Amino acid sequence: MAQIQFKGKSFVQNHHLLVKYHELIPEKDKSLTDKVSLHDNLIIHGDNLKSLKALLPLYAGKIIRDLNVRNPLI
Repeated sequence: MAQIQFKGKSFVQNHHLLVKYHELIPEKDKSLTDKVSLHDNLIIHGDNLKSLKALLPLYAGKIIRDLNVRNPLI
């Protein structure tokens, strides 16, 4: 199997380990309802990696994706 080699590849592969976990803080003034909860639908603004790291503690082990994207296992 062909592999792509480039300078800095190991840094790119391990970059997610350097990004710290972030806490999701709901903003009540931007909510459409009076009851603000992290367990409802969320709109998260910001960097994708930081957003995913913030969601990890809430959803770790709850969502499993098969290699076939059209067939997620929940």
